[in-house]
Amino acid sequence: MTEEILSIREMCEAFDVTPRTLRFYEAKELLFPIREGQKRLFTRRDRARLKLILRGKRFGFSLEEIRQLLDLYELDDQQETQLERTYEVAKRHLAEMESQKAELETAIEDLKQQIEWGREHLAKLKGGEAA
Repeated sequence: MTEEILSIREMCEAFDVTPRTLRFYEAKELLFPIREGQKRLFTRRDRARLKLILRGKRFGFSLEEIRQLLDLYELDDQQETQLERTYEVAKRHLAEMESQKAELETAIEDLKQQIEWGREHLAKLKGGEAA
């Protein structure tokens, strides 16, 4: 394969994904590989889109949000609309993630206290208070 076109195997290796993942994104109309019979050939555009898809998923974006953002690339405004919308979605997701982080930190502290309470209680019981 040339550097411009990658097979499904090469895409999987390059992005550490499975063929099933690539077919799924194709079925969801997020990727548009060239079809030659059963073969799928991925262009530079597909690689760029996959990179953005994977990054968006890591940040908690839904597939529909990712699709909408990728579709905005096609507008002839030097990606201004795409960048504005991505900025808005990213800010919203960051706020959600920070809220989840705060809730998780509180839950961790509560669990640590319960574990300590349990450890102390077990120590008392084993120390003869139960006998």
